[in-house]
Amino acid sequence: MTSLTWGLLCFIGILASGTLGIFPQPRSQHRQSHSVRPLNSRVSPQVPSRVRQHFEIKSTEQTSDEVASAESFQEVQLGDYSNRGFQQQQQSVRPGANNYLTQESRTTIIGATRSNCRNRPIDLVFIIDSSRSVRPAEFEKAKEFLQDMVDSLEIGSDATRVGLVNYASTVQIEFLLKTYFDKSSLKQALARVEPLASGTMTGMAIKTAMEKAFTAEAGARASSVNIAKVAIIVTDGRPQDKVEEVSAAARASGIEIYAVGVDRADMMSLRLMASPPHDDHVFYVETYGVIEKLTSKFRETLCGLDACAQGHSCQHICVNSDNSYYCKCRSGYVLNPDKKTCSRSTTCAQGHDCQHFCVNTDDSYICKCRLGYVLNADEKTCSRSDACAHGHDCQHICENSEDSYICKCQVGYMLNADLKTCSRSDTCDQIHDCQHFCVTNGDSYICKCHEGYVLNADQKTCSRLFSGSDLCANGHDCQQICVNNDDSYICKCQVGYVLNPDMKTCSRSDTCVQGHDCQHICVSIDGLYICKCREGYVLNADQKTCSHSDACAHGHDCQHICVNSDDSYICKCQVGYVLNADQKTCSRSGLDACAQGHDCQHICINNGNSYICKCRVGYALNMDRKTCSRSDACAHGHDCQHICVNSDDSFICQCRVGYVLNADQKTCSQEMRSEITQDACMCEAQIVFQKKVQSTIHELSRKLDELSDKVNLIEGQQQY
Repeated sequence: MTSLTWGLLCFIGILASGTLGIFPQPRSQHRQSHSVRPLNSRVSPQVPSRVRQHFEIKSTEQTSDEVASAESFQEVQLGDYSNRGFQQQQQSVRPGANNYLTQESRTTIIGATRSNCRNRPIDLVFIIDSSRSVRPAEFEKAKEFLQDMVDSLEIGSDATRVGLVNYASTVQIEFLLKTYFDKSSLKQALARVEPLASGTMTGMAIKTAMEKAFTAEAGARASSVNIAKVAIIVTDGRPQDKVEEVSAAARASGIEIYAVGVDRADMMSLRLMASPPHDDHVFYVETYGVIEKLTSKFRETLCGLDACAQGHSCQHICVNSDNSYYCKCRSGYVLNPDKKTCSRSTTCAQGHDCQHFCVNTDDSYICKCRLGYVLNADEKTCSRSDACAHGHDCQHICENSEDSYICKCQVGYMLNADLKTCSRSDTCDQIHDCQHFCVTNGDSYICKCHEGYVLNADQKTCSRLFSGSDLCANGHDCQQICVNNDDSYICKCQVGYVLNPDMKTCSRSDTCVQGHDCQHICVSIDGLYICKCREGYVLNADQKTCSHSDACAHGHDCQHICVNSDDSYICKCQVGYVLNADQKTCSRSGLDACAQGHDCQHICINNGNSYICKCRVGYALNMDRKTCSRSDACAHGHDCQHICVNSDDSFICQCRVGYVLNADQKTCSQEMRSEITQDACMCEAQIVFQKKVQSTIHELSRKLDELSDKVNLIEGQQQY
């Protein structure tokens, strides 16, 4: 054991001196400087070289004793930031000053982003991966990136609002869009965020952001005010759940998604999440140490140009709109058809609060009312006027009628054709009680009888001179029907008509007034009538009576199902439940919820008083929590060290270029590339020693993976 320890220490010394050059160098013994290059200059298994517009930010490591040569820094440009002049600076810096160069380049970028950014107002939600693969120092770098982003934007309730969704195997909304409206509070809140560790449930995080972070309750503004909804996802791994469908749903709801991948991030997953075109919405960096350099790229995307400041042709007011502008006019003016110049407007056209009419007067206006109305004391609203009180030309009586008036006459007079003046009326046209004829006599009348009749002593009724004859057949003055009646006759009317006071003529009757059998409302139609019901009732088949229309629709207190019953309703329960004694609420009928009926496609499992659905091996539960789809074995979690490849209902592990798969079919080892040395014995001894060290490292890696799997299993069980 002592010899093995001594050998391990010697081997670490060899690694530090750089003689072998086959193992990654420890981060704690190095300082970093950063360079940026286009993504297509590097061929990566996970990053397609054909993606031309994405940017990859690469971290190059140097030992503390080395000084990078001037040639190692190329002239690069990212957004508005240019790294020109690095070569001249590098030559003048003493050995060991690499951190100074890195900090200066970062300060230059942040200074550029903090210039005057007139970005359009947006609702911005960061979705940040804080799984176990993100180390604490890397998570701090991610938070610095978010703080730099906030610095580059105009924050406020009427400007840009920012929210944060933190996720791993669980999802946590750290703060909502409505929580902070100033940069200081927002940056302090970002600094307080802690990582969640464990898995990478990116799909769940996107779904949570869509359903809870981008809502009006959370502070998101309505689409009608033209405020863009933007989500920026930062992740360093492959999602352990499905992201394609939930990302499509989020984009369909109006959310623009940017995807930022770091280190081990899967480029295919980034493209499935991001909005099109992918050239503008997908980014990749090799380490969290250089992620802040993306700030200038996002600033270029989110900050619009001050088009008005670039020059405009507006006569009065120029207003920025995205990367262009439009013109407005000062108060009292309207924009001409050329959309540039202004003309003095009519004040009424600019808006007024007159109830009826607005009348322009110089630079102001006055309110007026329609005929039959008068202006109230507030000089804005109108009230119905007393038309008769404002003057009329009626000879006798004036009566108000809606917006005007009508004329009427005193008793004994009738209205002339001019509808204003009155003439003495025929008293017989007024009410009389003559059985046969009424004859006007001055201001009164006398009664007379038909031929063959004599006036009785009451001076009103008549009696037949000779009985036994058909008086109706001998002539009558009934308009419609004549009916013999002893020594006289009486007049009657046809159905739908009523006898007038002269007892001779007929007028069309109001059939409803004559009597009806409608339960609620009678409506006269020609000589007939129809029945109608009051609101909330419907006419029954007998076309006369009414029943309550839909008692349930008018409000009920049933817990499950409301069923109409005559003029009321009764409550019922869903399958597997029974109605309680209050006849309103329901309780589960038995302990075996699955036995009571379920809608699971595969397997139903009782869970308390309810049940949950599960799927058979090789299938995954869909978002409806009921149906199952053949699963993506890799997406549901795997223990491959490098690459997972689906194979029917399972998966196999593969290694990246330069590595070989170990006997456990999960972990990978770097291919041995020995150098030819003059001392063959020394070379062979080194190789043997390297193999022993590799074997020890592999065994430790395997045990760490097993421990990680057990932790994930325990966390998964706690979630259920």
